[in-house]
Amino acid sequence: MSRASTTRRPRLPRVDETSAGGLVLDLSSAVPAGALIGRTNRRGQLLWSLPKGHIEQGETAEQAAVREVAEETGIQGSILGELGTIDFWFVAEGRRIHKTVHHFLMRATGGELSDSDIEVTEVAWVPLPDIPARLAYSDERDLLVVASEMLAAGR
Repeated sequence: MSRASTTRRPRLPRVDETSAGGLVLDLSSAVPAGALIGRTNRRGQLLWSLPKGHIEQGETAEQAAVREVAEETGIQGSILGELGTIDFWFVAEGRRIHKTVHHFLMRATGGELSDSDIEVTEVAWVPLPDIPARLAYSDERDLLVVASEMLAAGR
């Protein structure tokens, strides 16, 4: 038996998680703005992303997206359409997590921007053309192309 095979690390248990969220837009001005959340990572960096969270038992992805956006940004929204699904892997608490996130485009219908959610460091309205440069994750930036196409098509 080789030395490499005797020092093999045990496999981490795999967990599948499903979340929903999206881009909620204020369409009341000439240039639409989207509500983004900022979270501080372990290195102290503020990373901006689209709001999202776990789908609770009995909820549809759409219901979870509306709820999570409201919880994380303070903004109520109504769904205009589906932006797409992102899935990725990460390790946390000794587990390999496969996460699937369903994203929706939403129109802001009420509420007030708030960072009161304990998981959120900052929230901001960001003009739609500036959102891709602000987002930390390339897969979320790709969703902005879909959002722009949907808005151009009048959805």
